[in-house]
Amino acid sequence: MATNLKLRYIYLYLISTLGFVSCGSTTTKTVEIKGVYGNPKPLWEKGYKLNELGVNAIFVHSGSINEDMIIRARAEGAMVYAEFATLNGKGYVDTHPEAWAINDKGTKVEAATWFMGVCPTEPGFRKYRFDQLRDLLLEYDLDGVWMDYVHWHAQFEDPEPILPETCFCKQCLNSFSKDYNIRLPDATTTEKAEYILTNHEPAWRKWRCEVIYDWTTNIKSIMAEIKPNALLGLYHCPWDDDEFNGARERILGLDYDLLKKTVDVFSPMVYHQRMGREPNWVEDNIVWFGKKIDAELGAYPKIWPIVQAYNEPGIVTKEAFETVLRGGLAGKSTGVMMFTTNAMAEDVGKTEVMKKVYKELLESHGE
Repeated sequence: MATNLKLRYIYLYLISTLGFVSCGSTTTKTVEIKGVYGNPKPLWEKGYKLNELGVNAIFVHSGSINEDMIIRARAEGAMVYAEFATLNGKGYVDTHPEAWAINDKGTKVEAATWFMGVCPTEPGFRKYRFDQLRDLLLEYDLDGVWMDYVHWHAQFEDPEPILPETCFCKQCLNSFSKDYNIRLPDATTTEKAEYILTNHEPAWRKWRCEVIYDWTTNIKSIMAEIKPNALLGLYHCPWDDDEFNGARERILGLDYDLLKKTVDVFSPMVYHQRMGREPNWVEDNIVWFGKKIDAELGAYPKIWPIVQAYNEPGIVTKEAFETVLRGGLAGKSTGVMMFTTNAMAEDVGKTEVMKKVYKELLESHGE
């Protein structure tokens, strides 16, 4: 099965993904992925075929994938990747209060707008998610899995993010104390949090990044066991090192130097309009990110960003959509996708933009 998956990946790569572009660089490169994020049904209902639109990959929430979708997508020359909502605790924490993240005041965190995180060290939740991943990989023959919500409880997709200090539950406090051989005072949760942030903040920040990295290593191990040739991707916050006082590492726990040891493909969530940025910011960010992780063309980890087509807040015009779609292919990026398939499919202008950009990549290769 592993050999067949690898051969199919190579086959689809050769017949439907090769295109050469030059984005802010004199280096000619191969664009591997021309993707869409979301169930492709809205496109199919309008009579489109994925290959006719230049699409060669679909990224779909794991709960929406079914065998018929996979068969049809592959028949139309597309690879199938499952989004895996890793540290989203919505629903779970309501029935498993032991997994509720605790803030520096010793109280349960509130939902960060629509997102509800979870304590990433809680053993029951870890087993629950890892079992879900095993079931997914055993049920469907996927080309890869994209981890989503891989960060401590927070909300980064808004112009003014929500960045609480977490998690100070007993499990996290005990794990930190043991892992770093730091004796914590016999005090209230609030006092322990204050003690850590005052006296051991660097170690605390480093430990939190290691907890997130541990999730990726466990997921990588499970995939290596069941689907060794499938790719492991990561949807993640696109902030640079300085934004919001270094909150990408400080609060979210995302250390790229660690993560690039396990992640095959990084997919920065460069949602320009949701984050209050201009469309040209996407290209700038992707160029920066490639340098940050020392990306090299033809090597792992790869960069396949996800850009915004979705009209919220406001309207993403077809012109802005084209700018961010092309911007997503800047620097060392070798693929791109958009959020969401439905938002693009319901707008004829955006559909035509995607088709134009994706077809240009094929035509530039003489297809």
